[in-house]
Amino acid sequence: MMKRIACCLLLGLLSVPAPAENRVLRLAHGLDRSHPVHKAMVFMAERAQEKSHGSLKIFIYPSEQLGNEKECIEGLQLGYLSMTKTSTASMEAFVPELKVFSMPYLFRDSEHFWKVCQGEIGKSLLVAGQAKGLRGLCYYDAGARSFYAKKPILKPSDLCADGMTLKVRVLPSQIVREMVSTMGGAPTPISWGELYTSLDQGVVDAAENNPPSLLSSRHYEICRYYSLDEHTRIPDMLVLSSRVWQSLSEEHQRILQEAVDESVEYQKQLWREGEEYAMKVVQEDGVEVFRPDKEPFRKAVEPMMKKYEESSLGDLIRKIREVK
Repeated sequence: MMKRIACCLLLGLLSVPAPAENRVLRLAHGLDRSHPVHKAMVFMAERAQEKSHGSLKIFIYPSEQLGNEKECIEGLQLGYLSMTKTSTASMEAFVPELKVFSMPYLFRDSEHFWKVCQGEIGKSLLVAGQAKGLRGLCYYDAGARSFYAKKPILKPSDLCADGMTLKVRVLPSQIVREMVSTMGGAPTPISWGELYTSLDQGVVDAAENNPPSLLSSRHYEICRYYSLDEHTRIPDMLVLSSRVWQSLSEEHQRILQEAVDESVEYQKQLWREGEEYAMKVVQEDGVEVFRPDKEPFRKAVEPMMKKYEESSLGDLIRKIREVK
């Protein structure tokens, strides 16, 4: 860990402008190079360099080279990292308003999700963490999350059947932990990089994620049952240090945001293709895919949703539901 921090501190120094007209930003994240979101960020970096004629360069460090999501977010605050890609679930501890993205069955479908993200609500949530040193630049599609396990999960009671409660790996999110617990499972937070081994060794019995992540992580080699209950749509988020943003020239701010916006549209296309490809590959490998009735899952989390509708997040939940 100390070596990692030392490395990050050195990289952080390189994020400070040498001559004012040239900038090098370091972007770290946990996904592997084959993932659609990583490819979109590579596209973003290329466009930023082209648009700036080489004066704005973004170097990307995937696969948790510089730490897990929580460590990278803290790296932005501490100043040894410029940018990171993180799930909004990991941002909840820093920006509580982002908990709303983890609410089960809040978004009706992908179209509703994107209307929220690219509308007034989504834009305001991107900058909700500025006072804490965190400025969101965009959301990337992370699809709908569903359960995969060593046994079929066709209804909530399958998470706690035959005298055994399934240990389900969850994101570092209070909402997701509550959701799994309410459905009957045992939520178990585990780092993404440690999950394959944890599944293989029986530390957890199941996990929940989208098709491209199931494929790229190779978790399907262990979990042979994929139940598309599609309980949440938790986006990825590209986050920049507020201090770094303020230190950029207006021209570099404009170029960076343009490159980011272009990468979002590119990533949507990659995501659609990636979902289709992932489903094809895992099924050809023998994974059984189920499309269970979602209504029992929705009903199972109704008490939890009612509690949050009456909380400080209630107004935001209502506004999201009203988006047509």
